[in-house]
Amino acid sequence: MTNTIDILAIGAHPDDVEIGMAGTLALHQQQGYKTAICALTKAELSSNGTVESRQDEAEKAAALIGATERIQLDFPDRGLAEEREAITELTRIIRRYKPTYVFVPWHEDRHPDHGACGRISYEAVFNAKIRNYKPEAGDAHSVAHCFYYMINSSAKPHFVLNVSEVYETKRAALSAYQSQFSPGPAGVETPLTNQYVAAVEARDRKWGSEAGVTYAEGFISDRPLPLNHLGGLQL
Repeated sequence: MTNTIDILAIGAHPDDVEIGMAGTLALHQQQGYKTAICALTKAELSSNGTVESRQDEAEKAAALIGATERIQLDFPDRGLAEEREAITELTRIIRRYKPTYVFVPWHEDRHPDHGACGRISYEAVFNAKIRNYKPEAGDAHSVAHCFYYMINSSAKPHFVLNVSEVYETKRAALSAYQSQFSPGPAGVETPLTNQYVAAVEARDRKWGSEAGVTYAEGFISDRPLPLNHLGGLQL
């Protein structure tokens, strides 16, 4: 029987999750949580690198983070908006791994696949708890919380997580994607090759500064978060 995990982070492409929340995954992995990264596509339309090199980079990044599991699906790059089957497959994955928390991309993003991934993933989270929704896809499972992480967006987060102590791990995980962020003389210029990692770090530093720490990753919740007491807040 497949072991359950605590945190499932879903992205459209290999590197999406690492951009938005590599620090959060590394931090919780260190604290004993089980984490998984799931990419819906192999990013076969990327301007730089190959599918094979991107897979190697994704494996290296997941190992650096310490992820318990990396799940690679094979839906079409730039075709997610039409992929209703992806909802069923993600429902199956959620029911199989039974995560407590699921993280998906925030829909306000310059890349349409990121928004499509967020919508597909949210529908799968909802469907996974419905007992009569495709029972052949596994037993129903209710996720405690579904949160949105940000890739290209800098929307105001509802909450941030202090990832200062693991930020070197995030840097290393992003550096693993050499074909995307520093493709060398054989590559072509894209938004990812123009100081993109520096921009991500600046965003994380800004959110950290606003929260009184060095680095933080920001998240959006689709509903209010209940607190039993203020002891859970870092004031």
